Amino acid sequence: MIGVKNVWYIQISKWSLLRRNSFESKCNTESSCQPDSVSAWISTTTTAALFQFLPEKGQPMPQTLSSSSSHPLLSSTPSSMEFQEDPPTKSYWRWRKQHFFPEPTFINLSTYLSALSQTFPRLKDRIFSRSTDTNELITLQKESENPMRKCLTWWDLMWLSFGSVVGSGIFVITGQEANRGAGPAIVLSYAISGLSALLSVFCYTEFAVEIPVAGGSFSFLRIELGDFIAFLAAGNILLEGVVGAAGLGRSWSSYFASMINAKDSDFLRIRVDSFPHGFNLLDPIAVAVLLAANTIAMTGTKRTSILNWLSSIVTAFIIVFVIVVGFVHGKASNLAPFFPYGSKGVFEAAAVVYWSYTGFDMVATMAEETEKPSRDIPIGLVGSMSVITVVYCLMALALTMMVKYSEINPDAAYSVAFAQIGMNWAKYLVSICALKGMTTSLLVGSLGQGRYTTQIARSHMIPPWFALVHPKTGTPINATLLVTILSAIVAFFTSLEVLSSVFSLSTLLIFMLMAVALLVRRYYVRDVTGKNELVKFLICLSVIIGSSIGITAIWSANQSGWTGYVVTSVLWFVGTLGMALLPKQHSPKVWGVPLVPWLPSFSIAMNLFLIGSLGLIAFWRFIICSAVMIMYYLLVGVHATYDVAHCKQEETKSEDGAGI
Repeated sequence: MIGVKNVWYIQISKWSLLRRNSFESKCNTESSCQPDSVSAWISTTTTAALFQFLPEKGQPMPQTLSSSSSHPLLSSTPSSMEFQEDPPTKSYWRWRKQHFFPEPTFINLSTYLSALSQTFPRLKDRIFSRSTDTNELITLQKESENPMRKCLTWWDLMWLSFGSVVGSGIFVITGQEANRGAGPAIVLSYAISGLSALLSVFCYTEFAVEIPVAGGSFSFLRIELGDFIAFLAAGNILLEGVVGAAGLGRSWSSYFASMINAKDSDFLRIRVDSFPHGFNLLDPIAVAVLLAANTIAMTGTKRTSILNWLSSIVTAFIIVFVIVVGFVHGKASNLAPFFPYGSKGVFEAAAVVYWSYTGFDMVATMAEETEKPSRDIPIGLVGSMSVITVVYCLMALALTMMVKYSEINPDAAYSVAFAQIGMNWAKYLVSICALKGMTTSLLVGSLGQGRYTTQIARSHMIPPWFALVHPKTGTPINATLLVTILSAIVAFFTSLEVLSSVFSLSTLLIFMLMAVALLVRRYYVRDVTGKNELVKFLICLSVIIGSSIGITAIWSANQSGWTGYVVTSVLWFVGTLGMALLPKQHSPKVWGVPLVPWLPSFSIAMNLFLIGSLGLIAFWRFIICSAVMIMYYLLVGVHATYDVAHCKQEETKSEDGAGI
């Protein structure tokens, strides 16, 4: 009879020997690989592996095994490790260093400094490295240990999209832009932004159907454009998610306070005069709302979805009421002049109201939990965004028909409009709609951001501890807690004025990159596409992007005349036509974007055009935040992902050698 600990240690020692041999072979070709670091890594991973199979504290240790010679643990390869009894379940909550930084780079200071000396070769490796569908769908999901539950249908996705997108923005932004930016033509602004958003939805849908994982745009960009671009995109999405959630929490607090005391929306906040301006109004209500919404999201995806669609259906009836009353009491004469600020006002307003459409990308991260992705995702995403675009246009038209654009109250457009037609009580419906919109946006946002964070952690760009899925709830509690804590801290201290200045062009840029990624997916397949075809594709893509930037630059420079627009538009058309004549290397198996490359090319142009309509502060914010993210990537992310990728290659070689 042989002790369990001894059996485990014998097997783990064999596994460690295989790992040592593979790493020593690697050391022969890499000068940066030191024997001491290899030995340290083998020792650490041996200990970590032993601890992995030991029972948790308080659980009994089996005393003996039967015949040692016949026991599977004593076989020659780790893949044959089987137990006569089920191994004890590991606790979800674990706090050892190897759970956060299990990669060889972070064993000790010596191994880390050695890795830093190889930063640029490793960076080159990761920039030109692309993930695969199989890696994102199967391999990375193992990092979570427990699967997310497939519990969502097209009905859930449709209302999750509605709950995420239709927030308080439609009630605030519409009045502001109709009064100051576009006039009655605000309807066209919503139509233009809605079309751009719908084109992006098409791209997201094709990817989500073929690669139904939790990472959304992060996974899609990682497969087609590589680790580095995917990391920058994901970093900006997470940053905006934290800031956006904090802003929603503060807005919820302000709106709730104004319903109680219309003269002071800050009376529920705690003033600390010793703190700098913009950070001196502490907001415990915002923190409480964020904690409540994220706690609901952590308890279960299906439960959160049911709560969302029940409240969203009520909101839908209120919106229908607003539209009907607006048309009944509206006057066609209020629509004249239709373009008081010209076409420039329409497009500038379109860039602003575009934020009313954001949020659908959070729903795309729910693909991993969808029962039938090929059916449910197209109906849920494309269907809901089409309806939302029509609803937004009708609400904008109803407002501008009820009240002359010059008389619209920019701060409370719909409430004042109802008061002017003698329906004071209707303002409470608007308040309920706004509060509900902010609440469901927080709910869906916490779901989406948690899943973004999970997939990023699965790739080891951030500690894999955040990738763990709880076995009982089927939700990524660690990842959701990270986003919750960060957004709660920001919301507690930071005013709405400071948060609003942080909005950036990240979302539009990522939507543009998604369109580029779709074109890459259709026209380039690794090891299949010939060099000549690749060069032609890159030339056409460069012409499309360059001409789109040219159109935006001409518009932003306020140049008169049509010569520049004609030249750049013709170049865009030629570039898209040239790409259309190239042979496609990949065809979607289930659902695909129609009219490729025309629709993705148009999406690139529209998103770049809207980016050009943003203010200078958005560009500075993007540059500063991206610089911070690049520093983190160079110090941590590139080394963790490099270790994971190359350790997997070494494991494959070792297993092949052992099999021989």
